[in-house]
Amino acid sequence: MKKILITGGAGFIGSHTVRHFVTNYPEYTIYNLDALTYAGNLENIKDIEGKPNYKFIKGDITDADFIIGLFNEYKFDGVIHLAAESHVDRSISAPNVFVKTNVMGTVNLLNAFRVLWQDKWRDKRFYHISTDEVYGSLGLSGLFTEESLYNPNSPYSASKAASDHFVRAYGETYGLPYVLTNCSNNYGPNHFPEKLIPLFINNIINMQPLPVYGDGKYTRDWLFVLDHARAIDVVFHTGVNHQTYNIGGFNEWQNIDLVKLLCAIMDEKLGRSKGTSEKLITYVKDRPGHDLRYAIDAGKINNELGWKPSVTFEEGLALTVDWFLANQEWLNNVTSGAYMQYYKKQYLTPEN
Repeated sequence: MKKILITGGAGFIGSHTVRHFVTNYPEYTIYNLDALTYAGNLENIKDIEGKPNYKFIKGDITDADFIIGLFNEYKFDGVIHLAAESHVDRSISAPNVFVKTNVMGTVNLLNAFRVLWQDKWRDKRFYHISTDEVYGSLGLSGLFTEESLYNPNSPYSASKAASDHFVRAYGETYGLPYVLTNCSNNYGPNHFPEKLIPLFINNIINMQPLPVYGDGKYTRDWLFVLDHARAIDVVFHTGVNHQTYNIGGFNEWQNIDLVKLLCAIMDEKLGRSKGTSEKLITYVKDRPGHDLRYAIDAGKINNELGWKPSVTFEEGLALTVDWFLANQEWLNNVTSGAYMQYYKKQYLTPEN
């Protein structure tokens, strides 16, 4: 039975990836490693915690000795590396945290994987998930491809760019078998309400202001998180070693247009009169180094591996809103901080 380590598996993208692999690959044992920082929430995956092929491990990828010991104990056949600090605004106020987790944490995993297997790479794979933000900012035209030059503009994207370079360097220097993906903005169920879509859903529910940076004309490509989990599956199993694949939703939206669409959907779902939520839009001072536009060319993964999104953005956004409205207890637990007690309740005995 293959042993697959998924890091960051209690976070947003990670929880959907863990559930996908546990459900679809009963012949694998899936080990979910998460430090359970503010965005790690085991309530995201409580439906699979009793599965026989699933094991949760609380731990920090920045602890090199712990990681080496973990690899020696379980001898993982593959790693799907999702653990990361990912919020741009937080990286501006606390860049060192991003360097520690995103760069040094990744290097710790690479070292443990390399030392464990050395040249015995048969059927082994290290899969590193990254972001389109490493490419910097696009003008009004063009798309990011796998050949685009790196030009990160925030501490977050710089830390992810550095981790990407380390993964490729270990492939070239040590022969480590890796695949790497750069994805566009994810959205969907279980999203911690600090990013635009879940934050605004929560604010609309509570009739709170919707803070839009600058003039709202920043453009992003959007990827439904369940489609991303499928893409991770496809790349992990059929991607070519030492290759990079861009994963995007084949669509792009200006922030202000997205917010107005979300407002319209929320008004309809909540039974409010048309235009109610739009009145909550508040334009705020722009953040430093704000990239104008990201847009992914996902043609390579589509043409070579056969993956494509299963929903349009409008469909995915409606599904996302439905999930949040049906799971307001989850949302209340997250916004209140109560979700952080779940680990103690479920995993720790009184003796611990």
